[in-house]
Amino acid sequence: MVTLSSPSPSLSCVENVTCKSSHVSRVLITGTDKNNHGESSEPKILRDVHISERLLEDFTELARENTEKDLETCGTLAAFLERGVFYVTTLIIPKQESTSNSCQAMNEVEVFSIQNERELYPVGWIHTHPSQGCFMSSVDLHTHYSYQVMVPEAFAIVVAPTDSSKSYGIFKLTDPGGMEVLRGCSETGFHPHKEPEDGNPVYEHCLNVYKNSNLRFEIFDLR
Repeated sequence: MVTLSSPSPSLSCVENVTCKSSHVSRVLITGTDKNNHGESSEPKILRDVHISERLLEDFTELARENTEKDLETCGTLAAFLERGVFYVTTLIIPKQESTSNSCQAMNEVEVFSIQNERELYPVGWIHTHPSQGCFMSSVDLHTHYSYQVMVPEAFAIVVAPTDSSKSYGIFKLTDPGGMEVLRGCSETGFHPHKEPEDGNPVYEHCLNVYKNSNLRFEIFDLR
C-alpha cells in the first residue's frame, strides 16, 4: 500500500494557476496534413483543457533513462475542473513494465488513490515512443478508449524524441467514428482497425488543448 503523505519522489513547478490570456496558447500541430490526423472532425463541443508545456519537458527528462534503453515510459494525467475548463495539475508515473513498443502500468490502485485524494479527473495519459514515430498504435488506441469513454475530453500525448518531423502529438479518438470502432473491437495486441463508417480517421489531433505557461503542477514518480 502506498503512503500518500510520503510518496515516491514528487516534483512541483513554482508557477501559479491563472487564466490570463498572455499565458495561454493553443498547442500547435506541426508536421501533419489534413489527411494525417491534422484537422479535427469533432462535431461535439468539448471543454477546453490547459496543460503546462514544462510538464511535457519534465516527463521527457524523467523518461530519458528508459528512452536511451529503447524502453517506453507511461504516465497518467489528472486535472481539476473549474468554470468549465480542465487544468492538468498532476502527472503520475506508476510502477510499470516496458518494452521498446509497449508499457504496462502496475499497481494502478496507487494512481487511483492519488487522483481520489485530490478529487481529480483522469483526463489523459502520456507515453514515449523511444525509437518510433509520433502516432497512435492499435494498442494505444485501446488504452485511450478506456479514458475517453469516461471523460470525452480525454487526450493522449505521444512523445517521440527520434521523430524529426514531430517530437510530440496530442491525440483523441474521433467521436462517434473512432469510438464506435474501438467499442466494437475485441482484438488484442497489434492489429489493424477498420475505417469508421462516417469517413473520418480513427483518431485525430486535439484542438481543445492549450499550453498554459502559468499553470502549477506536480509529478509523482512511483517507480
